[in-house]
Amino acid sequence: MKTVVAMIPARYEATRFPGKLMKDLAGKSVIVRTYEATKKSNLFDEVYVVTDSDIIYNEITSNGGKAIKSIKDHESGSDRIAEAIENLDVDIVVNVQGDEPFTQKEPLKKLLEVFQNDIHNHVDIASLMIKMDDDEEINNPNNVKVVTDEQNFAMYFSRSPIPYPREKSKAIYYKHIGIYAFRKQALLKFTKLPVNRLEAAEKLENLRFLAHGLRVKMVKTNQIAIGIDTPEDLKKANTIFKH
Repeated sequence: MKTVVAMIPARYEATRFPGKLMKDLAGKSVIVRTYEATKKSNLFDEVYVVTDSDIIYNEITSNGGKAIKSIKDHESGSDRIAEAIENLDVDIVVNVQGDEPFTQKEPLKKLLEVFQNDIHNHVDIASLMIKMDDDEEINNPNNVKVVTDEQNFAMYFSRSPIPYPREKSKAIYYKHIGIYAFRKQALLKFTKLPVNRLEAAEKLENLRFLAHGLRVKMVKTNQIAIGIDTPEDLKKANTIFKH
């Protein structure tokens, strides 16, 4: 494999928890903790934070990290990353969530192994999924479900429980975890494609991949990074760091 980079899209504003990436987590900001965890994996040639915020940009660079300032306004992290990599000499790009300071090495390594083993370039995008057994979790529309073919390529993503449990004992459910690894050209192609009716209905941008023929390889994992979406999550994260 050639050049592999991690990109951490980071907005200062957040609907549920404004400014969360700059909140203190055991003596450092959440975004710096995430950057350091990603660097510590030693999987990437470079790690960048990509942001529209001067505050976050200065936070990363003043702590010895690398940051890229977005030129345009963007609807999604994928669009923000696409702008950042357009003129960079990279082959594989991993999108790491900025609010996940406990980002772990093993799931990221599994994503990169997909491309190492893909000698015929059949895979455009790789992403993660984890098995779900709890009915409440399965029926929660905030948990995106994915169904795959026999080679673990994604067939569909939905907020609804899929497959429908006509015989409940035979239904297996997987939750999609929104960490992506892209071939550079697949990401650039994706951001130029129009929103299709399925994406508009479910509010899931990953349906745009499938609607336009991009092949998404799903990788099973047992590890979920802890995200920080609320002040309560931040309290829990601080407790974890102290122990």
